[in-house]
Amino acid sequence: MAAQRSTVELGVLIYQGAQLAAVHGLTDLFGVANRIAAEHDSAQLPLLRVSHWQVDAHGTPARTFDSHPGPEQPMMAVLVPPSIAEFTEDQAPPALLDWLRLQHAGGTVLGGVCIGSIMLARSGLLDGRSATTHWSSAKSFAACYPAVRLEADKPIVDDGDLITSAGLMAWSELGLRLVDRLMGPSIAADTARFLVIEHSASASQCGSNFAPILRHGDGAVLKVQHWLQASGAVDVSVAAMAQEANLEERTFLRRFRNATGLKPTEYCQHLRVGKARQMLEFTNGTIDHIAWTVGYQDPSAFRVIFKKITGLSPSDYRNRFGV
Repeated sequence: MAAQRSTVELGVLIYQGAQLAAVHGLTDLFGVANRIAAEHDSAQLPLLRVSHWQVDAHGTPARTFDSHPGPEQPMMAVLVPPSIAEFTEDQAPPALLDWLRLQHAGGTVLGGVCIGSIMLARSGLLDGRSATTHWSSAKSFAACYPAVRLEADKPIVDDGDLITSAGLMAWSELGLRLVDRLMGPSIAADTARFLVIEHSASASQCGSNFAPILRHGDGAVLKVQHWLQASGAVDVSVAAMAQEANLEERTFLRRFRNATGLKPTEYCQHLRVGKARQMLEFTNGTIDHIAWTVGYQDPSAFRVIFKKITGLSPSDYRNRFGV
């Protein structure tokens, strides 16, 4: 008898002018990943439930498609596809932005492609965070959303709970990034190979980028996780995290580990190394400078932790995956 698999829901937003090729392409990509995962017959691999959320005339999204109908469940991620046309105010009504904020506050990962990045910026969720967008809108994006750390030279910025990608066809890499998180790098690589699309080699060869557990239901811990993502976990102490959670330190340590599976110090290490991986892939900064930027005053300590997590030294990682 086949092993019973858990179900993880991934929502795809259909707003005014959304690129339907991306909507259906993401649906097919997750379907292929499900088929490949089923061949392994493992209860450890979840079933990806894909839903479409159509924005109505009032700006409120409603589910209009469900690949695996079943009980209502919180979504693991909501993806905002690109649009062929230029962004207009009508595409991001207040009710839709409120819905996106509500999803994120509940622990849902939000992913935006091209104009999807603009929509996330309009919601305010990208303030103080790193993001990318299509090169053609980079100048206006920077002017309209100065609180966002725009990195328009990067094709994708994976900031844990918020993922943005730049190109009109970058929805495929966003989809593969989620398959990588949920099913592992080998399933993501096999999905890319079947669809004959590009996929970052760093994810399959050095393990997935850091994918924090957000759907654990502990609001105090989730608040700290969002805070750490925004700050990059640079120069933070357990005491400061406990204060942010409004919990006594021992209680915080216990609840954080129960919710995330990691000690706060381990969590911060994974988060910093994830940011360092992106800098090694997409920038020419020295390794010492990158170590300092992500929060390590001792570059040798950074090198030890980086190799422990990725299996490669920072210099070897850059040589293999730097663009």
